[in-house]
Amino acid sequence: MGGSLIDIKKRIASTKKTSQITSAMQMVAASKLTKSEQSSRRFQEYASKVRSMTTHLASSQLTAIDNSDFSGFEQDMEMYQQMLIARPVKTIGYIVVTSDKGLAGGYNSSILKNMLEIIKKDEEEGMNVVLMAIGGTGSDFFKHRDLPVAYELRGLSDYPSYSEVRRIVNSALQMYNSEMFDELYVCYNHHVNTLSSSFRAEKILPIVDLDAKEAETYEQEYTLEPSADAILNTLLPLYAESLIYGAVLDSKTAEHAARMTAMKSATENATNIIDDLTISYNRARQAAITEEITEIVGGAAALE
Repeated sequence: MGGSLIDIKKRIASTKKTSQITSAMQMVAASKLTKSEQSSRRFQEYASKVRSMTTHLASSQLTAIDNSDFSGFEQDMEMYQQMLIARPVKTIGYIVVTSDKGLAGGYNSSILKNMLEIIKKDEEEGMNVVLMAIGGTGSDFFKHRDLPVAYELRGLSDYPSYSEVRRIVNSALQMYNSEMFDELYVCYNHHVNTLSSSFRAEKILPIVDLDAKEAETYEQEYTLEPSADAILNTLLPLYAESLIYGAVLDSKTAEHAARMTAMKSATENATNIIDDLTISYNRARQAAITEEITEIVGGAAALE
């Protein structure tokens, strides 16, 4: 009985230490979540402006392309054809955003499960797939299954900077312009709220789904320097970068929320285990005391 009491006591002490760790990790994740939400919200304001300006300028250039009026931007025509005009789709590129670390509940499994379904569907339709992985979990997962990973980016900070993400953005644009793939999507978990997220696969290239309503908000005259073509030549990469970077920020926010929820659940489970072990300890201790009393009473009776 003594051995049993010691074992239970050790388990209680061990579980309490685990509870303290998970509780601390929950508070850290909650702090990161708050900061990440603020960062993502601020960037969306910038991305919205870039998207509106690009939509306004690109819509006028697409009209010119449709009318076969190429005067004034012949040198930039190759760029417009690459990023604005759809081509026959034979190969699809996917930027998949996962985490480098675990302990985030079902955050990574949700993304990877959806990606396997997408890849399977593409292959059934005769499409080739090229993967670019942000995060070690996704990269290792795809490599383990012999899926083609053309580029990987590991070790992003908890609050990724624009320069960190630009590396994979530049590589993706180069691959697209060299026709390594004909469409590009970014796949990630969208942060809905603290308790939930949803998988998204957003089309990045070609930029063909321009919102006409958004373009209509820019009917006033502009003074453009040096020219609309030169500005659009700069805005198109920024537009693609903003979509990818925004997805990474959104995904990081969802990761922090998932880790906070997972650590909260782990802390609650540890507390429940401690309560159950404490009851078991008290029962075993009571049984031991009762047994000792019985032995003392029995011994006293034997001496009478």
